[in-house]
Amino acid sequence: MMKLRLSLKNLARRGLKICVVLCILGCSSSTTPTYTRQDVEKSIPRILSQEYKIEVKAKLVGSTLWIYLALKDMFEKADKPEKIREKFKIEENENEFRGNRLRLNYLIRVVPENEKIQEYKISKSAFEKINHVWMILRRIIFSMDRNSKSSIKFCCLVIADIKSGFEMKEIFYCQDISKVTYRIISPGEYHHRIISDLALSPKIIGDREGRHLNYKDITLRDFVAEQIKHRINLKFQKPEVNQDVDIDKEIKKIIVETINIYGLKDISVAELNNLFTNNKIILNLPSSDF
Repeated sequence: MMKLRLSLKNLARRGLKICVVLCILGCSSSTTPTYTRQDVEKSIPRILSQEYKIEVKAKLVGSTLWIYLALKDMFEKADKPEKIREKFKIEENENEFRGNRLRLNYLIRVVPENEKIQEYKISKSAFEKINHVWMILRRIIFSMDRNSKSSIKFCCLVIADIKSGFEMKEIFYCQDISKVTYRIISPGEYHHRIISDLALSPKIIGDREGRHLNYKDITLRDFVAEQIKHRINLKFQKPEVNQDVDIDKEIKKIIVETINIYGLKDISVAELNNLFTNNKIILNLPSSDF
């Protein structure tokens, strides 16, 4: 297995940038041909194979469309290694919905500033293949009939390096894809709305079919819970965030903003538990008192 000295946080950030660039390519939406929900699983692999000789697996589970792209040599040495400064260490960041409540446990420490080197980047070949997958996915989503389009709420793109066992999974809300394409939201905001997950496992090695994946239908609550975690991770990776920042206040902002974006009207209370300070906060929603 190739030894990669990668910062997983930075790799996730790179993945988000890739997807934003691909998603906003062009503003016009295709009107023909019109695809139906029943066509999707076959159409995406067929078109990618015919037009780009790229093999993918597509699976529709409920309202979630999964696409699996297996690659080899997904990474290459960067010509100019990137320097990354670390100011915070996130030791815990977990949440769950229970009834009308969100419960969040977090432990975020301020650490002495240190510099890390990002020696690898996504290879040009992998980038081009991901680009083509996104173009075809976007083409099909925008040319589906109205009923089919509304029935697919989430897309999960899984990009696996089956040689090293490294995998990047990105989950998108289909309405957000439309919003960034039509400039309703900015690419920067779109960065924050993508959920990125990274894994390294021997099960991924040699898996061209995506058999190791747990295909499931993603609910809006699942998505919002994961996006809150994602936004917290992004917040404390930003170099402009000062180490004297009020961590509790920033997390309250993230919770209120994310729940409001996706209109979870049935969530009325957030329970925050800062495991570092032992500070417990009850936040009534919707709220602007932070």
